Amino acid sequence: MLFDSAAFSRRFTHRTAAARDIQIHYVEGGHGEPVLLVPGWPQSWYAWRHVMPLLADRYRVIAIDPPGLGESGTPVAYDTATISQYVEALLNTLGLERVCFVGHDIGAWIGYAFAARHPARVRQMTLIDAAIPGLAPAETFALTPERINKTWHFSFNALPGLPELLIDGRERAYLAWLFNSRSFNKTAIDEAALTEYTRVYSMPGAMGSGFAYYRALFDSMAQNKASAAQPLPMPVTAIGGAHWLGPAMEASIAPVVRDLRVEIVADSGHFVPEEAPLALVRIVTKALDRI
Repeated sequence: MLFDSAAFSRRFTHRTAAARDIQIHYVEGGHGEPVLLVPGWPQSWYAWRHVMPLLADRYRVIAIDPPGLGESGTPVAYDTATISQYVEALLNTLGLERVCFVGHDIGAWIGYAFAARHPARVRQMTLIDAAIPGLAPAETFALTPERINKTWHFSFNALPGLPELLIDGRERAYLAWLFNSRSFNKTAIDEAALTEYTRVYSMPGAMGSGFAYYRALFDSMAQNKASAAQPLPMPVTAIGGAHWLGPAMEASIAPVVRDLRVEIVADSGHFVPEEAPLALVRIVTKALDRI
């Protein structure tokens, strides 16, 4: 799908808002029920560029750069319980009592942590192609031939100092390899998108901030295991790319959700918002129509 940046700019506005001790960068447009779009690593709000115009006719769409990623400020810590406090603070600043939360990858990690701590503030939640720390079965991270490409980066990114040492000055090559290896639709993340992601992850400290989510992984896992005793009360849709996590998404979230629907997106790898935006919007809209 081609991205018309001029048409996008006429409908959406870049803003920042205070959240605890930092500023969160977000892009907003549309009117209606608020839908919060939270991307993962190694991306930014830009991952939602195709999805946002398709939702904005019916919803107020707010796509954020999570704390420490993109052009948002650096948080005090990166465990997802702490990050969820920044999300709460952002909603307070924006005057939003409740949102429909859509999270991909690390955005889904943040989504679960936020919903577990603030269930009254999530009307509906959609989690896209993510192994939720502490909830995903242990075999999800097993070092096997069929899984190594999907999970190797958890350990690599968590190593102190080494990823920055190896990647500094090679950000574009590293990102290009990641996007190519984890996508099914190889044209979805084109040169313009790669340039944008390279820009934000080449900023001073940006790669390290992304890696910090992985370095906090064991804290996030312990927090999520504790939260799992109380199932989420809101409707949840779990989406897997058919050529990445696929039906394995269900195993991550089913035990901690009362009302779950699982959707598999054909012809998509990990990057569903960019590889299959039309299919994703149909699923999200259907989920929101049910509430």
